[in-house]
Amino acid sequence: MIDHTGFNVSDLEASKAFYLKALAPLGYGISLEFEGAAGFGAQQGTGDDPGGDFWIGAGDPQTPRLHVAFRAANEEEVNAFYRAAIEAGGKDNGAPGERPHYHPGYYAAFVLDPDGHNIEAVYHGTAA
Repeated sequence: MIDHTGFNVSDLEASKAFYLKALAPLGYGISLEFEGAAGFGAQQGTGDDPGGDFWIGAGDPQTPRLHVAFRAANEEEVNAFYRAAIEAGGKDNGAPGERPHYHPGYYAAFVLDPDGHNIEAVYHGTAA
């Protein structure tokens, strides 16, 4: 099981603003900050790492860009993530909808963050 992951972003302040807005519908916020880095995590006191499970750090973004998927509790959260991410300046990389080629019940949306990383919100439905 993965405890946390992260990647570099070219403009930490712009990316923090993007992720704060895009991940809010999924219950995420900033859990911990250091100079040059911010950790995001669930804000419900789940007993997870208090630093968060998703980190961004100031630096040259990796090439090729990365893909990170965040689990949503339902289709409505996926839709809300997509709207918030687009409003925050993300670029459409796959509107909310079923992706049955992955598995029955796979409902997801994809956006590109300010550096072009592919960010997904996914609900696995009742088939998972």
